[in-house]
Amino acid sequence: MQTYHISKSFSYRPTLTEKVRSVMRMFGLDVQRLGQGGRRHECTLKLAAGDICYITGASGAGKSVLMDELYGQMPPDQRLRLGDIPIESDKSLVDCIEGDFFSALRVLSRAGLSDAFSVLNEPAMLSAGQKYRYRLARALAGDKRMIFADEFCSTLDRIAAAVISHNIRKIATETSRMFVLASSHDDLLCDLQPDVIVIKHFAGADEIIYRKRSRY
Repeated sequence: MQTYHISKSFSYRPTLTEKVRSVMRMFGLDVQRLGQGGRRHECTLKLAAGDICYITGASGAGKSVLMDELYGQMPPDQRLRLGDIPIESDKSLVDCIEGDFFSALRVLSRAGLSDAFSVLNEPAMLSAGQKYRYRLARALAGDKRMIFADEFCSTLDRIAAAVISHNIRKIATETSRMFVLASSHDDLLCDLQPDVIVIKHFAGADEIIYRKRSRY
């Protein structure tokens, strides 16, 4: 198990144009008060191999900030961010997945891509939701031990999202790979069964919930 300390601060320092000054006057703000309105993201997490860490909260609360800071603390040769996986346009999905034929089909199926038209299509020709699932399949087929996914299943219908979440839970348990996922949706918790839940708030400290009391 590893302990990660995250600390990131943002301050508001806009150029004081006439429009900015008008907004400040409208809300009764001076330069000093505006500078005090910055955000600070700070928390400590305990994570182990095989964990699913689920970061949730309202849009703009800082989920991506926390994920990026945590990603930066992981060993570069073991981490992978879904958004960094390229979308190919010169070969079919099944040819883009590492492993033999049946292994490739199994991984694509776990990522929710099991129909023939998707499997035989080029990744660049897929819909936004299918591209997300393709990147997930590529991550599952690779050898990285720590997989990061922002906006996890946010573009998918909720039935597909639930199935994929259930599969991710099984994969984490079977392979001891760590998943760090972020989404404003909270309807996937039963299927994901995350080991760590981080709830981001606009004000106040983050809430951290561990499934096992031994983590406290």
